[in-house]
Order: sequence, then structure tokens, then C-alpha cells
Amino acid sequence: MSTPEYEQLLCNLKKLRLGSLAESLDGHLKRAAASNMSYQDFLAGLVQEALEARQRRGVAWRIKQAHFSYLKSLEEFDFGFQPSLNKQKVLALANLQFVEEHSNVIFLGPPGVGKTHLAVAIGLKACEAGYKVLFTTLQNLVNEMHASLADNSIALQLRALTRPALVIIDEVGYLPLDQREANYLFQVVSRRYEQGSIAVTSNKAFTDWGTVLGKDNTIASALLDRLLHHSVVFNIQGESYRLREKRDSMNQEVAMGQS
Repeated sequence: MSTPEYEQLLCNLKKLRLGSLAESLDGHLKRAAASNMSYQDFLAGLVQEALEARQRRGVAWRIKQAHFSYLKSLEEFDFGFQPSLNKQKVLALANLQFVEEHSNVIFLGPPGVGKTHLAVAIGLKACEAGYKVLFTTLQNLVNEMHASLADNSIALQLRALTRPALVIIDEVGYLPLDQREANYLFQVVSRRYEQGSIAVTSNKAFTDWGTVLGKDNTIASALLDRLLHHSVVFNIQGESYRLREKRDSMNQEVAMGQS
């Protein structure tokens, strides 16, 4: 179909930022004519498609703004490889009630057991549900906080860290912080306390946090007091996925060499 009126309609749809609808309009018109569809049903179908397209764009935008290190879903997680993990308890996080309640989620365990995968997966669920999410490593967070001192924008930086419904702080404990850096983390946790959710991944038991947070047990205790007050903690005691993949790869190479 190509008439001046039709071309003008396509142009108007694009001006209204309904480009996806413009692309599928011809198909809608043909289906409407073939089924003798009512005007109301035809319009309802167009509106529904426009809403779904807008929702998809919104999810994609929130995922982009979250700055995830990579994208992994809960469906991709191999719970069978981590028997110490309560699968139902993890899957219950997907209802995002903890976000509504401004509670926190903490994943503890050695490297490679899937802590970041789970944190990212929950973050993706939040993005899909319409929540604003921010993902950052602890080192990147304190680096940005420190850099903001140069232009006196630390207050703006702290406000930016309080806006998302969920902030994911990855790799707590992998690198030790000095007292100033530990204080940055404390400020973030303190500002978000009962105001917004935090998800944390760490390779350190809580008893060791004092050694990595500026070697200051007072800051560590005050931070944990706020972080753990409303929280669910998962302590994953299992084998590293990366080590398993490496071992499987080596076994496969040996088998191929013997064949």
C-alpha cells in the first residue's frame, strides 16, 4: 500500500516516536481487512503493540544504564552444581519484594561460585520490572567517589547512588581499602539504609570485613549493622565454575589426544 495519505500516516507515526508501529502498519491493515475487524479492535491492537514496544525499549534502556559487567539470567544458573545454595530461596528473590521493602541481598563465597551471576540476574529481573538499577564493583565505586573530590561533586555522586531502587556492589573484599575508601562505602550504605536496596557480593566472611575495610573494625561494624539489619544472606560453599570449565576442557583435550 502506497498512497499520499498512507505515507503521511507513516510519517506522523514516526514523529510520534512510533517507528515500530509504522513498520508493522501494513500487516495490521491487511489482517484487519481480512478478518473484517472492528475499528475498536483494530485500534486496540495498535495501542497494545505500541505499549509492548515502549516497554521493550524501557527495559533495554534500564539495562544499558545499569552498567552490568555482563548479562546472565537466573534461568542460566546451574543450581545443580551448587548444592549448598537454596534454589527456592534464590528464585524467590525474582519477585523483587526485597526491593519494595528496601532490604538487601548478600552473596558470600569463594571466587567462581556464581555470586556475580546471581547478583546480575536479580538486577536484570529488576530492570525488566521497571526498577532503576546500578551495577558497580567496589573498587570502581570508591575510585569514582575519590575522583569527585577534585571538582567538589561528592555530594552529587552520593545522591546519584541513592536514586536507583537497587545498587549492586560487586567484589567486596577482593582488594583492601584504606580508611578513606572504607568511609566512602559506609556513606553509601548509610544513605541507602531503609531507603533503597543493596546487593553485595564478597569473597570474605563478615568477620574478615574489618581487615579489608581500612583495617577499621568500627567502620566495618557500623556498616554491617546497617547492611544486615534487613537482609537475606547466601553463603555459597561450592566448586568454582571457571575451574570446572578449565578441568573439563583439559579432560576433553586429553581424550582427543588419546583417540
